[in-house]
Amino acid sequence: MILKQFSRSVLLVAGLAVMGFAAHAQGDAAKGQALFQSKCTTCHKIESQLVGPALGPQVTSDTDDKYLTSWIQNNQALIAAKNPKAVAIYNKFNQSNMTVFADLSDGDVANILAYVRGEWKTIQAKPKAAVDPNAPATDSGPSDVMIYGLIGVIIVAFIIILVLNKVIGSLERLLLRKNGLVTDEEEAAEAQAKADRLAGLKKLGKNKKFVGFVTLCLTITFLIWGWVALWTTNVHQGYQPVQPIKFPHDLHAGVMKIDCQYCHSGAYKSKNASIPSLNVCMNCHKTVKTESPEIHKIYDALGYDPATMKYDSTKAKPMQWVRIHNLPDFAYFNHSQHVKVGKIKCQQCHGPIETMKEVYQYSPLTMKWCIQCHKRTQVDFKGNAYYERMAAVHDLIKKGVKVTAAQMGGIECGKCHY
Repeated sequence: MILKQFSRSVLLVAGLAVMGFAAHAQGDAAKGQALFQSKCTTCHKIESQLVGPALGPQVTSDTDDKYLTSWIQNNQALIAAKNPKAVAIYNKFNQSNMTVFADLSDGDVANILAYVRGEWKTIQAKPKAAVDPNAPATDSGPSDVMIYGLIGVIIVAFIIILVLNKVIGSLERLLLRKNGLVTDEEEAAEAQAKADRLAGLKKLGKNKKFVGFVTLCLTITFLIWGWVALWTTNVHQGYQPVQPIKFPHDLHAGVMKIDCQYCHSGAYKSKNASIPSLNVCMNCHKTVKTESPEIHKIYDALGYDPATMKYDSTKAKPMQWVRIHNLPDFAYFNHSQHVKVGKIKCQQCHGPIETMKEVYQYSPLTMKWCIQCHKRTQVDFKGNAYYERMAAVHDLIKKGVKVTAAQMGGIECGKCHY
């Protein structure tokens, strides 16, 4: 009797424990999504490896939720206790320490596991499309060769039609003449009509006023064309070369509000704005949009393997960017003077860069354009040591004090060496 009561008690406790564990394991996927996005996305993805393993297959294959909870809350304790599974994972990922989430309760972990397992089932249910990460992005627009080819085909077709019409007309006249349907008088009248038309053109060609008017129009047209050609020589406004990577400035500078100088860090401290190193791109794209074919071009250039997250310098190759804004060699332009001292925004020269899908030369960058900008730009003297010194020199000149070239910055290195 006592044994029977004890067995019932054990079965009851075991049943409650199983029910409780099952209820605990179910979790709330909606709450788990919020926790996953705030705690896990820096190092983990559900479907692929990032810093840590892909959580979808990992969590689905490992059904020991008690162990998973202990690992997430304090993996360092499991490793210190020489837990075989914990030590294996620790060694597999080069002994990289995972963040300890002691603030997550058992219920929070269950919610995360429920979300990951649900998302992994959804991902597996979707049909898989073969995607080549190294395949170049397709261009939907027609090429110039195709457009010019179509124009050429149309011109050739038009010429062929004219020739065929001429041949058909000659053959028709021969048939009519052979069948006696055309008389000599009708042919003579047709020939006379052609002669009259030619005579009219010859008469028009002898009209001095008409010839003078046509000559004047042609001369004006040629002069206008020549003036425009000379004025726009070496002016590349609207120039938009094809770059090796399609970098959308409207997304980075527009939607995401990334400051221009985060990438072009030389603009405020040196003559050149500088093209950013690909390592700057990897600050974000080591974990963001890793499936994009354009991002894989960065990986290929750096010799980076996203699966192992390692670099192979033997596979690295320079990225062949095409320069867009290019001043003549005799023109000196210093970015730092305009950005740091003049406090001029990038858009004043480069245009609405935050709206450009692909960057192009917005301004003409001619001498006239620069001079017009210098004429209308007011100088802010406050807090500017150079202009404050110039103002002090002018005050000395007004007082009749002798001023040397050195006082006006004449011995600065940049006056001669740049």
